[in-house]
Amino acid sequence: MPDQATDETTLFRQSWTLYDSISEMNYMFHREIYAQITTLLSQRRAIGPYSLLDLGCGNSRFIAPCLKAAKPSRYAGVDLSEAALAEAREYLGGLENVALHHQDMLQALQTTEASFDVIFSGYAVHHLDAKGKQDLFHACAAKLAPGGQFILVDVVREEGQTREHYLEGYLNFMRTQWTAVRPDHLEEACDHVAAYDFPETFSDLKSMASAASLTNVRLLDRFAQHHILVFSV
Repeated sequence: MPDQATDETTLFRQSWTLYDSISEMNYMFHREIYAQITTLLSQRRAIGPYSLLDLGCGNSRFIAPCLKAAKPSRYAGVDLSEAALAEAREYLGGLENVALHHQDMLQALQTTEASFDVIFSGYAVHHLDAKGKQDLFHACAAKLAPGGQFILVDVVREEGQTREHYLEGYLNFMRTQWTAVRPDHLEEACDHVAAYDFPETFSDLKSMASAASLTNVRLLDRFAQHHILVFSV
């Protein structure tokens, strides 16, 4: 595994514009997924004011409309891409109490003294190895306020599926379905996925969450390999 604290080696952190353009094409179901995130946050906002920590926030392009529909009392975004964070300031314009941090997401969790009602991460946790994911679940559990939720949007392997088998299928999905991506950009993205994607199975994620006392696990929805999961005590 590469050092998780360095962004020079990862495509989606080093070449943010490419990742953002792929996201805009909706090949990873951002539109469908973030429509449901809006609903989740609106339900949380109906209970009362809430704070949100966004791990691997990127440029916040997709979550910004969700936040504006269900305004949090406080939003903190964490990412290793300075270019993405610069764009995030624009997308989050109009929201109050926004703080953006150029920091590794696990380090940010472990060093913050604040607690949050919602911790969110979109397409970032699968870059961590198994120990990193387990450490992240423990850190999330420690920083969630009473009644809080960890909302995870990420790719997930099928039960019994090896990483190699998963990659074979996902790379085929990219090469056959991502038809609007320039061929050189597509191969760059495929190289990144092959090198840096380490998705877990749903049962593995549930076990990691349970070990961190996040025993209430809900699969909200899935779009092929792309899942919306909610973890809470």
